Amino acid sequence: MIAEVQQTPEGVVVRFERLWKHSVQNVWSYLTDNDKLKWWFPELEVMELDAGGIIRFDMQDGTFEEMKITEVQANSVLEFTWGEDLVRFELYPETEGCRLLLQESIGRVTSHTPKDVAGWHVCLRVIEELLDGRTVEPRTEEWQHWYEKYKLLFQRYISTNGNES
Repeated sequence: MIAEVQQTPEGVVVRFERLWKHSVQNVWSYLTDNDKLKWWFPELEVMELDAGGIIRFDMQDGTFEEMKITEVQANSVLEFTWGEDLVRFELYPETEGCRLLLQESIGRVTSHTPKDVAGWHVCLRVIEELLDGRTVEPRTEEWQHWYEKYKLLFQRYISTNGNES
């Protein structure tokens, strides 16, 4: 299911919602435990899981970007900076598992925005595959599929905001 995108006075908010048949604690571990995180986003590493802590992004060129954790509530909320933007995961217990909400608040939509959003889309699918105990297949083709869809979706936000691509 494609992400919901909403225009705000500050930019746009991209929102993904997933219902999974897994406990909040199990899903939380995939967001915060480096041994599990590496299976769906190998470039990320949680350095310190506290408000004010750091998640490190390996740029794959010998450099790292540090993203500041702005809010963390165990088994519930993980929010951190993503460049100039903000990424927030929220988990809610449900009768048969949990509901995950991933929200990215984007101040300025650029031509790179659909790439990131397609990446989050695929990452959520990969987390679900891992939770279900399935093997993760190569992601490039799937990412390309979603990238094309998000490129079309974000065209109007780039032109509406007057931002360059």
